[in-house]
This record gives sequence, structure tokens and C-alpha cells, in this order.
Amino acid sequence: MTTSALDRSDTDGAERDGPATGGVGGSRAFALMLVITGALGLLAAWVITIDKNKILEAKAVGKTYTPGCSLNPIVSCGNIMESEQAHAFGFPNPMLGLVCYGAIIAIGLALLSGARFRRWYWLGMEAGCLFGVGFVTWLQYESLYVIGSLCLWCCLAWVATIVMFWYVTVQNIRHGFIPVRGALKNGLLEFHWVVPVLWIGVIGMLILTKWWDFWTGASA
Repeated sequence: MTTSALDRSDTDGAERDGPATGGVGGSRAFALMLVITGALGLLAAWVITIDKNKILEAKAVGKTYTPGCSLNPIVSCGNIMESEQAHAFGFPNPMLGLVCYGAIIAIGLALLSGARFRRWYWLGMEAGCLFGVGFVTWLQYESLYVIGSLCLWCCLAWVATIVMFWYVTVQNIRHGFIPVRGALKNGLLEFHWVVPVLWIGVIGMLILTKWWDFWTGASA
């Protein structure tokens, strides 16, 4: 997916209409990215919500429920779902995901239909995505170094949120809503794929090295 595919289709319109109306849309590829990442995040939040409810229902009758994604001592969704971090704001984290990822899907669909949003809207979306990526970064740290377990559905939400945040940032840089100039701007727009690839790659390396003995069977 190239920079032009993500942003070019609306550049001329933004330059023509932006100063007068503040209305900026997005390319088809960008809108589809929002719909897809939003759908992946929504799927993860939905499955976690269902499994969390099943855990609570089982506890209510004195039984134990093991989610299907609890595969071993490391990849153990149940450990994550029953941790304190799983309700950071006083309610289950997936409830936040159900709302926020649903909103992202709605925005993507609106852009596909030709919607254009003002500068404040794009910056508000940037702030929301920044909060989201900050929150999942905290959850990543807690998962790896405090809880000591991984949830595959959480990992899916992490990746979706990182990609979503970065390309919303690229969109805002492209249209001048985030002030980046000169060679830095050109580099970010031309090699936009580098940041999410490296970002997700670093997370993968942290997961690999954290439980290296387990993955390689050295602890057996």
C-alpha cells in the first residue's frame, strides 16, 4: 500500500476546499484501513467480552471456564481477563473497545461514502487514537512484565490500534493538521510503512526474548 494510495486521491480536494471549509476527506485505501482495523479491534473486544462473561457465569455456579485461546502457561487469555489490568477504568476494558472500534468503523464507512471532516475533527480523532495506542502500550508492558501472560485477541487489538494510530497520523501530517515540514514530512509520507513495521517488530522481539526459554524448549 503506497502513500499515494492512502492519501493522494483527496489531496487536490483538500487544497481546494480545506482553507475555505476545513473539509478534508480520505482516500479509499485509507477509509478501508479504518474499517478493517476497526473491525479487527471490534472482533477482539467482542470475543474477550463473551469469554469474560463465561468466566463470570462459571464462577457463579462454582465451576471454571477456560477460554479457547488459553493454550499454555504463556498464551493464557484467562490470566489476562482475570487480572486487575483488565478493568483499568472500573469496567472491563473490552467495553471501551466495543465503543471506540465501532466508532472507527463508522468513520471509515463515512469516508468511503465521500464524507469530509474539518480540522478539529481530524485532530480529535488523532487525540483518540493517541489515547488508544498509549493505552495498549501500557497493556503490553503489564502483560509481558507484570501479569506474565499473553492474550492472542489482545495482541490482535494491539496491532490494529498501532496501524490505525499511525495512518491517522500520516493523514494529519499529509494535510498539514500536524505541522511537519521539509525532508522529515517527505520521508514520513514516502516511507510511511517503516514505522508500523518496526513498531510491531519490536513488540514481537520483546515477546520472543521475554519467554525465549519457553519458545525454544530450553526450560524443559
